[in-house]
Amino acid sequence: MASVGPSAASTQPILPSGPAVFKTIPYAFILPEIVCGTWVWILVAATSVSLPLLQGWVMYVSLTSCLISLLLLLSYLLGFHRNSENWKVLDSLYHGTTAILYMSAAVLQANATINSEFGPNAPLNYQLNSAASFFAFLTTFLYILHAFSIYYQ
Repeated sequence: MASVGPSAASTQPILPSGPAVFKTIPYAFILPEIVCGTWVWILVAATSVSLPLLQGWVMYVSLTSCLISLLLLLSYLLGFHRNSENWKVLDSLYHGTTAILYMSAAVLQANATINSEFGPNAPLNYQLNSAASFFAFLTTFLYILHAFSIYYQ
């Protein structure tokens, strides 16, 4: 007698491959995360880094996250996931962890922005640091959205 339950193929997660990555909601956040994270790194590098300990962490988090997200995007585009449930868990853990790290980097960048208000070349550094803080918080929000949307999918 045939079973009435769902088939094994229907219980597999449907993970996008190729250009469909840009059309699916949790995975469509990867490209904006990369772009905003790159802006954070560029803007912090353009300032005269007056607080190397704070802004060094911001640059480390933004550059590392950008590179890992780029590798993750390439793996989705090339279909390395082979529709495995493990990729969904990996994606959720990575974006959740990165959201926490980016939140710490965004707060440190905001502190560096406040401290750069006074000092040599203050107006330009303050504007660059303000833009870097904005993009750091925006990137944090994108990583949080991605982590929660993949979790609730």
